[in-house]
Amino acid sequence: MNNELQEALRNLKKRDVDTFPVKVVSVDKTNATCKVSDGSLEYTDVQLSSVIDEEKSKFILFPAVHSWVLVSPINEDLKRLYVECCSTIESVALDIESVTFQVDKDGFLLKKQNETLKGLMSDLIAAIKAMSFALTTPDTINGTTTTLINAAEFSSIETRFNQFLKDN
Repeated sequence: MNNELQEALRNLKKRDVDTFPVKVVSVDKTNATCKVSDGSLEYTDVQLSSVIDEEKSKFILFPAVHSWVLVSPINEDLKRLYVECCSTIESVALDIESVTFQVDKDGFLLKKQNETLKGLMSDLIAAIKAMSFALTTPDTINGTTTTLINAAEFSSIETRFNQFLKDN
């Protein structure tokens, strides 16, 4: 193949706009976008996912402000950029229909519909602290423990855990 033909084929394959590194200026978690800068130009409304729509399922990595990200254009349109990779992640959000999982430096949130793991654990601990038992004799010091009085409360919390968590 002659050099002109090889060069023409290389140019056919080459994209007009490539992925490029930029620094994160700000992050909008509500709209899953960020503002970035390459040092001379600022790009606004950069999507934190290649697909952002009204679907209830999404996975978003939120970059830390002042960290570096790689951005790419959608359909080679510099007005429609999305973040491909983050150097430093500030938080993560995963939504699948009615289930939400979020992680940041302060911990994590695991939520299914209106139930959270923290709420379940708080209710369990409160029920344990409020445990009371029936005694077989009226003598409260020497009586024999026979029945957990608030067993129904524990059963209710167990049902909530079973509805919230999976075995595998």
